[in-house]
Amino acid sequence: MAKPNYSFEKRQRELAKKKKKEEKLKEKELRKTSPGSGDAGQGDEPADGEPQEAGAGDQPAP
Repeated sequence: MAKPNYSFEKRQRELAKKKKKEEKLKEKELRKTSPGSGDAGQGDEPADGEPQEAGAGDQPAP
């Protein structure tokens, strides 16, 4: 029976984390540079049709 290649699995996890972090940074920069970054005109979902995820800094609506 073949031994599991833990170093390969670890590297894949690290690459996935790095990719996710870079995507978050891109989204953050996009939100930062986009005009009209206020809540006016925003619905429950973003324009691309994906539901928003609550972040650590988000507060629940009253």
